[in-house]
Amino acid sequence: MEGAADSDTPVAQRSATDRAAALARLLHRDCTRLLELYKERENFLSHHVPDGERLVALGLCPEALTTAEQVGHVRSALRRCKELLECLITREVEEMGEELEGEYESLRKTVKDRLGHLVHSTAALLENGEGGCPPSPPLQCTEGQDEVDDSFAAKLWTYRVLLELIHWTDSASQTLHLFQSETQGQQQQQLL
Repeated sequence: MEGAADSDTPVAQRSATDRAAALARLLHRDCTRLLELYKERENFLSHHVPDGERLVALGLCPEALTTAEQVGHVRSALRRCKELLECLITREVEEMGEELEGEYESLRKTVKDRLGHLVHSTAALLENGEGGCPPSPPLQCTEGQDEVDDSFAAKLWTYRVLLELIHWTDSASQTLHLFQSETQGQQQQQLL
């Protein structure tokens, strides 16, 4: 349990923040690559940009003012993105009749795993209760099923989910970088 006691030290907190920020950057690159692979597979989408509102709305929790609250806000959005990705995976496996093993499917699994780690990491950064957003109701994969009954609509929905992943992992990367900078600045002030 030595690590648990050390987790509250400034160095441990900075290290956890560094790791979460690095994971967010890596995940953003993975999500961008995942969209590229999807567009290669569904080449007719390469010139189409879906319109419409965000699948993950900014109104998940009250307006975030502090950086810690922004981290909590982004964490809520990432949780929702993870639920969307799980629905996407379920839908694609059902559509194909089996789980395929190509670069897209492998990267999709990696994104899902890393997204889970990022959600956990951001929760650990906010364990003292800072910036927590109330949990949103669980996403039902059947929600919006009417919209994606036909193949083209399902492909556009997948495209939109991947765009959400890119948007929110980039937002997480930027927010965690700011949180990291502020945390380091506060720690330096305390040492003075």
